[in-house]
Amino acid sequence: MPIVLGVTGPNAAGKGEVSAILSGMGFAIHSLSDIVREEALGRGLPPEREHLIRVGTELRERYGPGVLAERLLPRLGGRDVVDSIRNPAEVEVLRRVAGFSLLGVRAPAEVRYERSRRRARPGDPASFEEFLSRERQENSLNPAGQQLQATFDLADRIIENDGDLGALRAQVVALVK
Repeated sequence: MPIVLGVTGPNAAGKGEVSAILSGMGFAIHSLSDIVREEALGRGLPPEREHLIRVGTELRERYGPGVLAERLLPRLGGRDVVDSIRNPAEVEVLRRVAGFSLLGVRAPAEVRYERSRRRARPGDPASFEEFLSRERQENSLNPAGQQLQATFDLADRIIENDGDLGALRAQVVALVK
């Protein structure tokens, strides 16, 4: 039976780390953000967060809020992880896949901000206030926008990522078993 694990959660909660752990366990990793990055690249836009959010919203407005997941479905094969799920309609599409389960990854805002500062991705916020402001923007009521909290609320299992990588790994391994 196929196993498809979706990963959702707020910025810098550790979704990428969870995906990396699962990759080490033999899962193929896919990201809905990659679908958006591919579209942005095709439009000649740099892969900065603000552009990606806008492109993702535009795709959802034009093709429906589940479009990113729809475009990813043909890439799923058996033991897969789908990262960067940010809209409840994407979960709805992925629930059509046999063996799908949604993992919610969370950590306190202060911890996530420090992680964001350390990784220093282009376009990441420079202050804690800006970090929180962006987080509010990622919790839109617009059906075509990012709805991180509404998506997180659909999680089948929650991973608390407020400790070190060893603790995170132990939780992920226990969930898969």
